[in-house]
Amino acid sequence: MTSNLTQKPKVQGKIIVITSGKGGVGKTTSAAAISAGLAQRGHKTVVIDFDVGLRNLDMIMGCERRVVFDFINVIQGDARLKQALIKDKRLENLFILPTSQTRDKDALTKEGVEKVLNELRDEFEYIVCDSPAGIERGAQMAMYFADEAVVVTNPEVSSVRDSDRVLGLLSSKTARAERPGAEPIKAQVLLTRYDVQRIARGEMMTVDDVLEILAVPLLGIVPESPAVLRASNEGVPVTMDEPSAASAAYMDAVARLTGEEVEMRLASDKRPGLFQRLFGRTG
Repeated sequence: MTSNLTQKPKVQGKIIVITSGKGGVGKTTSAAAISAGLAQRGHKTVVIDFDVGLRNLDMIMGCERRVVFDFINVIQGDARLKQALIKDKRLENLFILPTSQTRDKDALTKEGVEKVLNELRDEFEYIVCDSPAGIERGAQMAMYFADEAVVVTNPEVSSVRDSDRVLGLLSSKTARAERPGAEPIKAQVLLTRYDVQRIARGEMMTVDDVLEILAVPLLGIVPESPAVLRASNEGVPVTMDEPSAASAAYMDAVARLTGEEVEMRLASDKRPGLFQRLFGRTG
């Protein structure tokens, strides 16, 4: 008879929400890149599309033609989770749970979302939730059960201000916030579309300016790069596309997300192989 004392307890998967206050900042691109990056590093990962009614994640992941059942079908009991999960053809450890293009966000119920996430926690190391932009129901459902949050923002005043509102929701309108004595959600900011020349001209905020307003650690800085659009158009997460400044930045962010200490750096596509160190506050 085997003693239970010799059996290691199974570690439940970590839920990470990729969120933003403003649309068009690269949130779904980031969700695809981060989930693929985690899988590339050997972690069994699933990425879920919470943007009911729009459904862009499956296109960026290159699996839109393979969607049969979706997240809403599972929540409403029309399909089993295993029927809706799509296994990535390129990465052994990566799975996608697409959402519905024909329903509205009211189809997301707290009980239904919790049931699906609990089932995924038992199977995956990382559950990445691609949130719709803003602070409406879909976004709140995506962040409610999160353990960690990546707040995606551009270095522009309107984007940073909206991200600050999202941080307020993360600290007040989530399961961890409502549970007495629970650890708060660990939130970090991911700066995207960072353009050194525009910042030098005063057209964008500096890293220090952004961090002073948001007051959370910096996960990474993704430079403006044509590689992001090219990868999205080809249905490939940028971390799986040909080497670029953006893919390097996302892989650095993924390493930090898993607990590694990686120096903050800004890669440039204009001078391959050259990294400019960022002085000042790096979170």
